[in-house]
Amino acid sequence: MRPERRPDRGAGAGDNHRARKRFGQHFLADPGVIDEIVRGIDPRPGQPLVEIGPGLGALTNPVVQRSGQLTVIELDRDLAARLRKRAELAVVESDVLNVDFAALAEQAGKPLRVIGNLPYNISTPILFHLLPFAARVEDQHFMLQKEVVDRMVASPGSKDYGRLSVMLQWRYEMESIVDVPPEAFDPPPKVESAVVRMVPYPAAAQADLNVPLLGEIVTVAFSQRRKMLRNTLGRWLEERGLQADFDLQRRAEEVPVDHYLALARLAGECKAG
Repeated sequence: MRPERRPDRGAGAGDNHRARKRFGQHFLADPGVIDEIVRGIDPRPGQPLVEIGPGLGALTNPVVQRSGQLTVIELDRDLAARLRKRAELAVVESDVLNVDFAALAEQAGKPLRVIGNLPYNISTPILFHLLPFAARVEDQHFMLQKEVVDRMVASPGSKDYGRLSVMLQWRYEMESIVDVPPEAFDPPPKVESAVVRMVPYPAAAQADLNVPLLGEIVTVAFSQRRKMLRNTLGRWLEERGLQADFDLQRRAEEVPVDHYLALARLAGECKAG
């Protein structure tokens, strides 16, 4: 690892672009790490690839070399202008939280492959913004704060298992595929990073799920994660007059995802009735 290495300048990124704190910019710079990430993504020609936050092109360049084309979403006006000079890139200048990924998939005519080094200050909102579009996505590969990735892939009973784990694991199969140290970036962040692979489950498997209701149940359950569920979720069920074959003598972190899904389905049926 070489902390002093500057980011790749071959992306048409200009000479002296400085990372902007308000955009959460940390530019990936280590070529060995970049190569490992790109091999994990395995981009191919003809695939509808979308990169969130291309920055100075550390991932953009090797991905385009393999795929031939790429759609990039960039909020930074200066970077977006420079990226538009490249014929192989389609540039969407926008806050990613305002982007309609269903429209991008419709335009592509097939499910999207979404990649990116997400701004760590808004990584969770981005993940939840993408959730409703999962049926239009083939897979996602994101670099995030390692602490967040650990929570995303955590198993029940672990200290990292929480609301984020449940609210993503019901929809995606996920695994952490690459650990990335701070010195791989310019400027180095103060945290460890990791790359997560997210593959959506078939949409039909959860077609009957009331997702907002699941979110409410999981939020209530983890509102006091050290207490038994009878003190939180038990009261929630009582207030709604719901009788459920659900063990409340557990803590929220001990409950598998499929148990939360079953309770959400039951609550949804009772609400509909």
